[in-house]
Amino acid sequence: MPLPSRRPSVGVRVGKVTVGGGAPIVVQSMTNTDTADIDGTFRQVRDLARAGSEIVRVTVNTDEAAAAVPHIVERLAAAGTDVPIVGDFHFNGHKLLKAHPACAEALAKYRINPGNVGRGSKRDPQFAEMIETACRHGKPVRVGVNWGSLDQDLLTRLMDENSRSAEPKDALEVLREATVVSALDSAARAEELGLPHDAIVISTKVSGVQDLIAIYRSLATRCDYPLHLGLTEAGMGSKGIVASTAALAVLLQEGIGDTIRISLTPEPGGDRTREVIVAQEILQSMGFRAFMPMVIACPGCGRTTSTYFQELAQQIQGHIRHRMPEWKRRHAGVEEMTVAVMGCVVNGPGESKHANIGISLPGTGERPVAPVYEDGEKTVTLKGERIAEEFQALVEAYVARSYPLKEAP
Repeated sequence: MPLPSRRPSVGVRVGKVTVGGGAPIVVQSMTNTDTADIDGTFRQVRDLARAGSEIVRVTVNTDEAAAAVPHIVERLAAAGTDVPIVGDFHFNGHKLLKAHPACAEALAKYRINPGNVGRGSKRDPQFAEMIETACRHGKPVRVGVNWGSLDQDLLTRLMDENSRSAEPKDALEVLREATVVSALDSAARAEELGLPHDAIVISTKVSGVQDLIAIYRSLATRCDYPLHLGLTEAGMGSKGIVASTAALAVLLQEGIGDTIRISLTPEPGGDRTREVIVAQEILQSMGFRAFMPMVIACPGCGRTTSTYFQELAQQIQGHIRHRMPEWKRRHAGVEEMTVAVMGCVVNGPGESKHANIGISLPGTGERPVAPVYEDGEKTVTLKGERIAEEFQALVEAYVARSYPLKEAP
């Protein structure tokens, strides 16, 4: 089945990465370190990039954080990590960019929230100051509206206009419209100040699934800026993953969205790279991108009372994730490989035949043998205590044989 047509948008260069303009949908992430902590932020950005984040955003909220940014970017470059770094500014961004020109130059993009760039008479000149800095340094800007910090003057004006209307809308509809208008008006103002049309990305983040879908559907028909998708404050664990997937999958299937971030709340001491893996899995499951060989495994039933096949599936998934950086560096197309680890004879042989390489383990009461299939053909039957290690070796051999070596740059 062909993929849905993408919504047309202009392409925006963010460092080495193109967002929009028909480019592949980009995976983004954000650090949760104190950016003034150069060592800690460097390590987390490096880990996020290694996990597959193609753009990483960092908080720039103090003089110390702004002063640290060039050093972090320099450390990343020395380590061979050239992921673009985006500065996340709120309230005092205009002051920080002016006081720290090296930060303004080191960042690949600025994220500006028009709802808190200033209040009253200060808002326009402070927004203008940030846009002028972006123009001076040749940097793109994400106009990042969040309805938790929406421009209250704009919202009040739209609410007043709605109350005088012959057919007033409910308050939620007005709130959604205010979110869209804030983004579009801010982008238009940025262009008036000299920022090129192809240097603007828009996001309108909210915390409700249906609200996000409605707002981005409206936004998608009213501009051709690239759109950054994300459910803000998605939550922790399975709740955040499910809510983000539910919202983003609908929009992506309609061709809306040029870059995504999964805003998971990490558990105490949790792995920040989890949000990158979830974003990749959404895009890969829908067929938009291929990041990692897919491991297909059955959920288990009464035929698989042993935990052996679950353990093998976990081992294979871990082995692939561990080996993938090396495979991807050396072998063209390996990220599109599928591996099946099945638990019994019911669907095992069939699913294994559909995969590039698959193994059908014995279920409860079945003969203790595990046939292996490669490209639809049975090639060998494994037996004994070392099935896991032997299958991993077969996967390694399959990669080496089936995916050509890349030419040296």
